[in-house]
Amino acid sequence: MISDPHDEDDPIEESCDSGHRVLLGLGNPGAEYASTPHNVGSEALDLYATRMQLEFELQPQLSSAIVEVPDSKIVLVKPTTFMNLSGVALRKLWHHYGIESAHQIMVLCDDFHLPLGGIRIRGAGATGGHNGLASIEDALGCDEYPRIRLGIGGPGDDSVNHVLSKFSSADQKVVADLLIDASCAAEDWASGKSIVDLQAQYNRRKPQAGS
Repeated sequence: MISDPHDEDDPIEESCDSGHRVLLGLGNPGAEYASTPHNVGSEALDLYATRMQLEFELQPQLSSAIVEVPDSKIVLVKPTTFMNLSGVALRKLWHHYGIESAHQIMVLCDDFHLPLGGIRIRGAGATGGHNGLASIEDALGCDEYPRIRLGIGGPGDDSVNHVLSKFSSADQKVVADLLIDASCAAEDWASGKSIVDLQAQYNRRKPQAGS
């Protein structure tokens, strides 16, 4: 049985004021996976880049599509590997950007333990059965890295079909609001806002009232 990772305490947050801040939006490559629950992490970064009027560029040597925000050390990354190999891209990024601490990385991913529209920001924690996070944890050798988990609702008896099927038209408004809020949370983290402050502002179990 997959455990719910939301009941564990976060460790003390470490400073990452120096060096790059890397936002890693998880998903699967290819048009057939666009607008599916498994890709909400990467699509939240698409919104972030759009606000900055920047476009992702493929970097095959890094197994990623990347945006380097001008005049900063902020990097937006969408691995071009499939979800369960996300750590392959992270290893390459680690060496390329000279990353020194897992706290310099913020991972955005889907979470079917959360109701659709929920957000859970954490400084560390278990994978909760998420293959992308398992690959990230394997690459880092630890689970003490920040993550923004985006609620996609429970999968019922078929988790694979749930995360790889398109969102229904009835869910589109909730998903759109979720992606906006997640992209803003990612931008706030990149600007230096603490995990504690981000949790207070963005964490929720269900969509905001009026969404």
